[in-house]
Amino acid sequence: MLRILDINDAQELFTRKAVRLAEAEKVVAPILEDVRRRGDAALIDYARKFDGLDLKQVRVPEADLAVTLGAEFLRAIEVASKNIRAYAGMQLPCEKWIDCGDGRRLGQIVRPLESMGAYIPAGRYPLPSTLLMTVIPAQVAGVLTICVTSPNPSKEILGTARWLGVRDVFRVGGAQAIAAMAFGTESVPKVDRIVGPGNIYVAAAKKLLAGEVGIDFVAGPTEIVIIAAEGDARWIAADMLAQAEHDVEASAILLTTSRDLAERVAAEVARQLETLPTASVASEAIHNNSAAVLVSSLAEAVDASNRLAPEHLALHDASLLGAIQHAGSVFLGSMSTEAAGDYATGPNHVLPTSGVARIRGGLSSADFVKIISVQELTAAGLAKLRPTVTTLARAEGLEAHARSVEVRLG
Repeated sequence: MLRILDINDAQELFTRKAVRLAEAEKVVAPILEDVRRRGDAALIDYARKFDGLDLKQVRVPEADLAVTLGAEFLRAIEVASKNIRAYAGMQLPCEKWIDCGDGRRLGQIVRPLESMGAYIPAGRYPLPSTLLMTVIPAQVAGVLTICVTSPNPSKEILGTARWLGVRDVFRVGGAQAIAAMAFGTESVPKVDRIVGPGNIYVAAAKKLLAGEVGIDFVAGPTEIVIIAAEGDARWIAADMLAQAEHDVEASAILLTTSRDLAERVAAEVARQLETLPTASVASEAIHNNSAAVLVSSLAEAVDASNRLAPEHLALHDASLLGAIQHAGSVFLGSMSTEAAGDYATGPNHVLPTSGVARIRGGLSSADFVKIISVQELTAAGLAKLRPTVTTLARAEGLEAHARSVEVRLG
């Protein structure tokens, strides 16, 4: 079922399918406008139409958040949250100052966004882990207003929200949830930035509303590239299936110099699918979007990966890291399964897909702060800059700029 292809015959895998956002944008545009005009009333109507929910209000009552979570689940989110919080703290930019010694004192101050909204999927797979990954970096950054939307949150999502101290939770999904957080409604606060994964309609809504509100990125189907010249075929197959089970559009690609390894991995994929509960999804993703690709060298594998700029990149040979230019998150060594990163290692699992890793990394605490530049001049410092400023200002025809310097210096 897993194809084995030569790199020269695998170009379709490296030519991205166009994310069909144009059609989705046509569908969601009137929904966005309806939510902007009618607020909660529109959200309640769409909850009934799309999610089969008969709601009186979209806010989840406090009593519904007070669910009992199992001891094992609580221990899991305690460990995961501790690691996520520590890593987010490491990523946070800090205030700093320099005295240039020529009358200039320069610095930066860091201020959190006032509000954020997290979209948490709850369809085929409810994702409390995404709640941890989106809320904790915002808390580390110091964001005060945090709201969560989810179309039909599981008890784990509800309980995790309460455990995190989040009380603004709303039972609303799809494009209408993005519109609610972008515009604000009677119940849902307007936020500064919206983050979190979703289906194509969620992605289209975020794209259309970018500018009205900050977003993380427009996400497409999830993907992994594994580069290995040797290794345990069972482990590699398991990692490919872990990605494939997310969605029928998911992609899992092994780049290898070894035909023997490729054949063993293909056999393992087929064997593991036989007992995988999510095989109906994973098998379609493996058949349509995945392959073991034969390359002449590991350098050629790295080049192919850099062209693809994958969301997840697994390097079984850690010495290749220095040549990596584009990836959402890198997993070094054969023990570093991507699933550990999805839940518990600490780095964020909200990552750029569809080549966006060429221009940015994954979600971080830095996405929830502003770095504000600060500059202070003495009279001597301004005097030293006078000829530079006045010359450039007059070259641009901005006389008042030049005079604002000269009036201070006489």
